[in-house]
Amino acid sequence: MLTEPRSGLLASWGNALIAGLVSPDEAVAAIVGDDAVHRVEGLPGEAGQVGLSLALGRLRALGARGLRVALPAPGHPLGLSGPPEFNARALAAEEAVVCHGVALGLVPEVYEAGPDGDVHVEVVWHCLPVREAPPADVPSLGEAERELAEALREATEILTKLDVAGSGPVAQAAVDAYRARAERGREVLAPGYPPRAVRVLELAQRVGLLVSAAYENGPGGAVSASEMGARAEALRPVERTARRAQVAAYNAYVEELLRG
Repeated sequence: MLTEPRSGLLASWGNALIAGLVSPDEAVAAIVGDDAVHRVEGLPGEAGQVGLSLALGRLRALGARGLRVALPAPGHPLGLSGPPEFNARALAAEEAVVCHGVALGLVPEVYEAGPDGDVHVEVVWHCLPVREAPPADVPSLGEAERELAEALREATEILTKLDVAGSGPVAQAAVDAYRARAERGREVLAPGYPPRAVRVLELAQRVGLLVSAAYENGPGGAVSASEMGARAEALRPVERTARRAQVAAYNAYVEELLRG
């Protein structure tokens, strides 16, 4: 969770564009980021691929009032509402965007090209029908914030108990690097989101950093396969909580709409 999922960027800045808070150029630049280009395929009324600016405008014309995020994992269809074909594609990509107001969703497919050291990334968003129903297992912002506070404590306790390198200075260094980057002006969410959503997303990313540090910085005291498996098993609920909170934060814009 060191970087935002592409679906989060598309939903966040797409919502700001739909609300008229940013220009199309601003939204597209923020969504594409370091990628070379993003295109949308399968949009109703379009025979081929189109650019993001046109696609977002067309979705709004079709009735989209907002965009939600889904971050599914095996056994956890987080943010999805069906049908099975869309869910399967979103699960394979581990993310998706679902429109509010029109029964369409977008799933990214990522392509890399170029020699080592000069690889560029292109993304094609596949537009597919979705079922208009409440998204699966998405908490409110308040629930997500409470769960995250507990998850942060659990993550620290688990890593310390398992004698994982990520529970000490390495994890703290990763968190400090994240904070420094945030302080340099990185916008966590696009304009139009409530402050609580920003706070929840930042905390979810911090929990994700601790989990990533545990996996990436060696086995620590977990010298056997069974102990490393125990670590993964112990951290799985923490990861799940962080993903649920991410989705709650990105989806806060639509939830505000629904509350009127």
